[in-house]
Amino acid sequence: MEKLITAFPQNILEALSIADKQTFKQPTNTIQHIVICGMGGSGIGGKIVAQWIQDEAKVPVITLNDYTLPKFVNKNTLLIGSSYSGNTEETLAAIYDAHKLGAHIIGICSGGDLKTFCEKENFDHIIVPGGNPPRSAIAFSIVQLINIFVQLGIIGEDNLEEIKIGQKLLLKEASSIHKIAKELAAFLHSKVGIFYAGPNYEGVAIRARQQFNENSKFLCWHHVIPEMNHNELVGWGGGDDRFAVVFMNTKDLNPRNQKRYDISKDIISKRGAKIMELDAIGDSQIQRSLYLINLVDWASYYLAEIKGVDIMDIKVIDFLKGELANFK
Repeated sequence: MEKLITAFPQNILEALSIADKQTFKQPTNTIQHIVICGMGGSGIGGKIVAQWIQDEAKVPVITLNDYTLPKFVNKNTLLIGSSYSGNTEETLAAIYDAHKLGAHIIGICSGGDLKTFCEKENFDHIIVPGGNPPRSAIAFSIVQLINIFVQLGIIGEDNLEEIKIGQKLLLKEASSIHKIAKELAAFLHSKVGIFYAGPNYEGVAIRARQQFNENSKFLCWHHVIPEMNHNELVGWGGGDDRFAVVFMNTKDLNPRNQKRYDISKDIISKRGAKIMELDAIGDSQIQRSLYLINLVDWASYYLAEIKGVDIMDIKVIDFLKGELANFK
């Protein structure tokens, strides 16, 4: 995993090279809505990218982490299936149903049944390097998604440039990222972790939770402000020093949300919880997101080291898949 996290900036370059070689058929019908299907490490890239482009895309973009499609899916839907292995059963079920409904389908995978299906039905698909845990391949999914949207005219090419700038930022800030990641790991150790972010960075906060779950074998949760102020903030009436709270500062909050951040920190700290602030670096949402993703990946690695757990172990997921295979 250390090698895989180290490779994240290089993976971005490799993903951009793959994207340069791709061309996509223009949809026959006017696209009125976009659905990105994916689970876990394959799916989180869709959530992050959907938030990156929500202020630019002229049609709604939603993510689906389930078997069942929304009822609006039809011939005017662009449906992108992201499954690193190509065999994710929830994603495949959604894609097969979308095909019956006439949706325009594009696949992102390293092979598997998704590749076979796209070849058989003559759907565009992007093949990415396989053989690693899906959570370590996020660079490939986010770059391919952005490239699809650029080529189909949904967003501008400047989004790809932002990814290139973000990649260089990671290299420049590498030493600082490691230092802060070690501090974050130590901060979370033996506590219950909670991650708070602005609404445009919920995908990044979910990614943080997922990485600490899988890499560090660490239970935690996330929420976004301002929604958190309408429910979870009241729950802090029962808060105490068991909790380690991480606020993601991104410099682009609505001014009223920034004030909510400040008030929330004060309320939480008075309940005995420790607070750590992660200050994202970068001049755009894409750059700041890439920075936070890389920082959290390293923090999850260092927390696994502190706890002495096997960072690669996912036996419980393998057990679940085995049980599901016996369920008819």
